[in-house]
Amino acid sequence: MKAVTRRADHDVELTAFGDLVFERSRVGLAGRGVAARCGIHDVDGVLAGIEVDDEVGLPGCGAVAFGALAFDPDGEATFVIPAEVHGRAEDGTRWHTAIADAPASPPAPARPPTPPSRFSVAPTRSPESWCELVEQATKSMTDGGLRKVVLAREVLVTADEPFDHHTVLARLQTTYPGCHVFCVDGFVGASPELLVARAGDIVRSHPMAGTAPRGGDPTSDARLAASLLASAKDRHEHQITIDMVHDTLLPWCSYVDYEAEPSIVPVANVQHLATLVEGRLSSPPPSVLELVRALHPTPAVCGHPREDALAFIRAHEGFDRGRYAGTVGWIDGRGNGTWAVSVRCADIDGAVARVCAGNGIVADSDPETELAETRAKFQAMLTALVRP
Repeated sequence: MKAVTRRADHDVELTAFGDLVFERSRVGLAGRGVAARCGIHDVDGVLAGIEVDDEVGLPGCGAVAFGALAFDPDGEATFVIPAEVHGRAEDGTRWHTAIADAPASPPAPARPPTPPSRFSVAPTRSPESWCELVEQATKSMTDGGLRKVVLAREVLVTADEPFDHHTVLARLQTTYPGCHVFCVDGFVGASPELLVARAGDIVRSHPMAGTAPRGGDPTSDARLAASLLASAKDRHEHQITIDMVHDTLLPWCSYVDYEAEPSIVPVANVQHLATLVEGRLSSPPPSVLELVRALHPTPAVCGHPREDALAFIRAHEGFDRGRYAGTVGWIDGRGNGTWAVSVRCADIDGAVARVCAGNGIVADSDPETELAETRAKFQAMLTALVRP
């Protein structure tokens, strides 16, 4: 196969172009059709085996593969190399890639699907039972080495008609314009958190940990943001994640550093503590997937220490997270790529959508407060799915 990349002289709405999308603020990639599918251990080799004719030369040009990794680091992942891709860079450069000899891309639907109008929304575990789990976790922290564990809840949304991925994606893009909006094999979401990006020898991560609600009133939002910045619990939780990301990237870098103080990143319904981590990779730079595998799962979605938190989640959470709290993104044939943490997302299968939300639990966590925070996080996807 041969990937041919040429500059494009017109804009394409990435979220409407295909079934594979990864973009933030209109910068990113969208693909359709399938040139190849492969597993995580084969994707670098498959991309390297595709001949490239690239007149643009930016990250994301040539053949690219989209993927979504499960939360469980031992889980399987399938990557899709689309037959056709449109891309847009931060400087406005646009391009189109087509893979010769790939199967023809599917035609656009003749008319929009019938939108669902009736929905049922039900948690798979009662709120009372989940609060008991939080209490169990806090007691475990007083007895052993576990310092933090992220516990998730699951909600099933069932509709009277299949969900349309493009419609859900467009709603997320409108409501969360600063987030990484994605769609990969029925996995749809809008994540505020960059796990890792590699462009040449530059590596970036923007970890988030620590959350406060937003009420829509600027004065109350500012007060809540100030409380979040002043919270010893949230700052400690945040620093655990920053240290892990920094220390994990350091062996690959000639330098790596992070901002001295976290900032507040607001999204539509909540606000987060966030810190930018940036470094320069030593030569030869690792593939972005090598960095992904080293960083995932971070303390922000798993806990600390990682193995203790994973063991607690596997033993007590009561459901398979699948791709929730995993990571989603793309990689090109030179090892560049961008990957976001898979939160504020849904796994859509026809008329059923599976939505999850989780919180970081530490020794002094209050179950009712943590429950309220998961409810705030659920709203991101529920409002994108449920439109009677």
